[in-house]
Amino acid sequence: MARVIVDVMPKPEILDPQGKAVTGALGRLGFPGLSVRQGKRFEIEVDGDVTEERLAEVREAAERLLANTVIENFDVRVEE
Repeated sequence: MARVIVDVMPKPEILDPQGKAVTGALGRLGFPGLSVRQGKRFEIEVDGDVTEERLAEVREAAERLLANTVIENFDVRVEE
C-alpha cells in the first residue's frame, strides 16, 4: 500500500494567527529568530500502485476538500 502526502499551507499573503502565536511562544521559551507558519498534513493510503491517474484524483480531492484554495496552497507527493 502506498502513501500520498498532501501538505496544505496558508498562502504567503494570508495572515497566520496560529503561526504568529507559536512564533511568539518560541521566543518566550528561548528560541528567538524563528518564524513559524502553521499548516495541515494529510496522509492518504492508496491501494495498489500510485499512477498518474491516482495522483490526479488525490490532487482533485485536495483542491475540492482538503484545501481552501482561496487562502491555501497545497502540495501532493508520494512517500516512499
